[in-house]
Amino acid sequence: MTTVTDLDAATADAIAAALSALRGRRLAILTGAGVSTDSGIPDYRGKGAPVRTPMTVEQFLASDDARRRYWVGSHLGWKAFAAAEPNAGHRALAAMEARGTASGVITQNVDGLHVRAGSRRVVELHGTMRRVFCMHCGQVFDRRDLAARVEAANPWITVPENVPLGPDGDVRPESTTGFVIPECTVCGGMLKPDVVFFGEFIPAEKFREAEQLVRTSDALVIAGSSLVVNSGIRLLERARRRRLPIVIINRGQTRGDARASVKIDAGASDVLQAFADDLR
Repeated sequence: MTTVTDLDAATADAIAAALSALRGRRLAILTGAGVSTDSGIPDYRGKGAPVRTPMTVEQFLASDDARRRYWVGSHLGWKAFAAAEPNAGHRALAAMEARGTASGVITQNVDGLHVRAGSRRVVELHGTMRRVFCMHCGQVFDRRDLAARVEAANPWITVPENVPLGPDGDVRPESTTGFVIPECTVCGGMLKPDVVFFGEFIPAEKFREAEQLVRTSDALVIAGSSLVVNSGIRLLERARRRRLPIVIINRGQTRGDARASVKIDAGASDVLQAFADDLR
């Protein structure tokens, strides 16, 4: 594990300044894709991130062909995505919540790794790949059960080796010919993963839950997010208007750097572990 003394002087100084600002405060944590890169899940916009052509909700709803493309790619990436394990950053946040240092985690990620690491209060702003629901009757299905159904209906599907995994747990399929699209076993309706697609809004009640977590905290830590998505900036603004300390941990620039009390240009795992070790 990297320690603070292993980091360059500027980063170590920034961590020290952040710790000084955060000690004695209860933290709200906002995380983005950069928190999961050490678990093998690619970032969206960081250096070396794969080029993304995400499917919009309009495309998904428009035709069987679009849904077939989505489900083939999503299934091919699911096993690798689901096999990812929580990293030191996820575990550090769970430990801080267990001690009462952190009030909870708001995440833009859909990988479920905060929950698996042991965090109890997790607001999944963009949903989770763990669930699938029927858009007609509302029945909810576990993604593992759906994966078994997809394989039974499409026995020719194999997960290729060394497949380039996308940040949402999907891959670009070579072919979709003959793929049987999964349907609701209750009513035969259209299934959709329980995630916010491009072109969809975050459910209002979910954002209110995130706002409440920030409102009941004394500081905001943003880790692994470039804050390109507006929901992150809106939460940062809630904290700024209350004059709370705001610490941003991210490799490279973010949209919120000018509004942060401290910006730490480093990987999230090492810094969050340093926070967990110090903020007791």
